[in-house]
Amino acid sequence: MISISLFLLAIVTANLSAAYFGPAATPINAFFLIGLDITLRDRLHEMWHGKQLKLKMLGLISAGGALTYVLNQGAGQICIASVVSFMAALTVDVVIYEGLYKCRRTVKINGSNIGAAAVDSILFPTIAFGAFIPWILFWQFAAKVSGGFIWSIVFVKISYFRKLYSNVST
Repeated sequence: MISISLFLLAIVTANLSAAYFGPAATPINAFFLIGLDITLRDRLHEMWHGKQLKLKMLGLISAGGALTYVLNQGAGQICIASVVSFMAALTVDVVIYEGLYKCRRTVKINGSNIGAAAVDSILFPTIAFGAFIPWILFWQFAAKVSGGFIWSIVFVKISYFRKLYSNVST
């Protein structure tokens, strides 16, 4: 439940920030919030694999767009951009993640993050702001990949310490 709540909090915060501050805020959002979301998406992938993964991710991404709209009806275009770009990025993420299934966890996470970040970085600003803005695309992509890398390290370390602690306490 924590991963789902964090995912929604990050996507809604990023959407509202983009609606309020415009394109200049998106690289910052990309590093902290979208890097978190694309990494959490892989954690949810592991949790939901074989348990209606696609349907649950569709619902989660749609919920992020809907929550954004409920909080700020003026962010309609941002909501559309968010849902469309996240759905497309999710598709790429799943294909790459599944293709790297036998690889180490950090390789799967970061490999799929690169593909997802590329798709999301092209679609989101183009749809949200109605223009192809190359410098925003570049900085968003770089921020998502580097932010996702940092979040992947955090999550792998948390998993390691949870396993270590559970082995010590039993």
